[in-house]
Amino acid sequence: MARTGLQTRRKCDIFHLDTASSYVAPIKNKIMGGDMTGSTSLDYSSGERRLVAVSAVLGYGLDFYNLIVLAFLMPVIQKTIDISLPQVGLVVGMTLAGSVIGGVLFGWLGDRWGRKKALMFTLVLLSGGAILSACAWDFMSLLVFRFIAGVGVGGEWGAGMVLFNEVWDRNRRGFGSAIVQAASSIGLMLAALVVTWALKTFPPDMAWRISLLIGALPIVLMFAVRRGMPESHLWSEFQALEAAGKLPEEKRRERSPLIEIMTGPSLKYFLCGTVVAGGYIINYQSISVFMPGLMIRNLGAAQTDLLGVTLFTAAIAAGGMLFSGYLSDAWGRKKAILVSTLIGVGGVLAIYATGETKFTGDIFAWSTMWAFALWSLGQGSIGQFGPWFAELYPVELRSTAASTIFTMGRLVGAIAPYLVPVLAQTMGLLNGMMLALAGSAISLAFTLVLPETAGRRFEVIESKNVADTSLGDRQTSEAAPAKAV
Repeated sequence: MARTGLQTRRKCDIFHLDTASSYVAPIKNKIMGGDMTGSTSLDYSSGERRLVAVSAVLGYGLDFYNLIVLAFLMPVIQKTIDISLPQVGLVVGMTLAGSVIGGVLFGWLGDRWGRKKALMFTLVLLSGGAILSACAWDFMSLLVFRFIAGVGVGGEWGAGMVLFNEVWDRNRRGFGSAIVQAASSIGLMLAALVVTWALKTFPPDMAWRISLLIGALPIVLMFAVRRGMPESHLWSEFQALEAAGKLPEEKRRERSPLIEIMTGPSLKYFLCGTVVAGGYIINYQSISVFMPGLMIRNLGAAQTDLLGVTLFTAAIAAGGMLFSGYLSDAWGRKKAILVSTLIGVGGVLAIYATGETKFTGDIFAWSTMWAFALWSLGQGSIGQFGPWFAELYPVELRSTAASTIFTMGRLVGAIAPYLVPVLAQTMGLLNGMMLALAGSAISLAFTLVLPETAGRRFEVIESKNVADTSLGDRQTSEAAPAKAV
């Protein structure tokens, strides 16, 4: 019933480019399940959509594998190439710095060069950085190579998620994006299995290098997929209008996307989106980074027991993302994120309640593991940042905005791995991990501020406040007069 009501509100007048003028003319169109704009030039074949979907899933799975595998391997790397604990922190910090630069840079390039070309470059950096990291011989070489990989990791999300949402059925963007994001769980499970296998099969110095090299193996398949996938038709048509001098005056006056997203209504979206994403990542980092240490050092689990916990909770997290994606398309982005966040809060409280329960040998009889699983189920919000942030902006700003918002959220959330240990010194580790509740509260509060955008129709020419006006457009009747952009 909720889904039917939302689809009814999605009926609205749309805009097409008028080839006889430099602006757009409204025409009435009844929406028929999953069309993109009704314009033949903006349609995609099912094969093109599949290629974009496969690219996004492989790209994000590879992205997360390369991000998380280093956390599993760092104790072994530290011993084999003789680097100190402070140097380990620098390597992790440099990877983060690279991801911030990559997120902003390739988001911007996605708007300037095109989504497809930006994604080809991120793939080169991501896979190249992984291969080079496997060949590192000392601290400095590892530092430089992980920075390169970090730039690729940061750039992969923005342009890839924006292209996916521009190509995909607008009524199913939420669930589709959730499938892409769920690839992160596959990357996590693969990293855990590969590292376990490599350490059992090879000497330590060879095991970590093989684990990093495996992260680069899909490069050939990825290049083949991305060469065949389409460029965003929306972006291509906007560029054609710009080259022909047919853009409206408002668009001709626009400056760099990095400046435009910081002005007017775009600034509100940027700031609120950054806080929403940052609060989520504070929650995520406060629990995910320190839960293994709590289980091993405080509660008596062994490292081998954590493999089962990791695989089980990663699968639960993927299910939570899919559930959130379904809710997002049925109820809207905001309600889906609110529900997922509240489930995650329940998980944090359950972890606090069971956080002193010792491990007795069976992970499925361990209440702390089930509390961790409940928290994992509530991590579905991240799968909705892609469509929501993309729907907030017009095509010429979309890649820059979505990628920069998420990247800045990552940067805000990066305080958690440093702040939790500080809190733990005076409060204990379990109490320090409750920083996650503050992150969730912040994310929940700012989720209420951003406009609802589920099912928004993308057009080639849109105003910067399109997200604030599009909900009203969806709620008008089919016979209502169309608004000018």
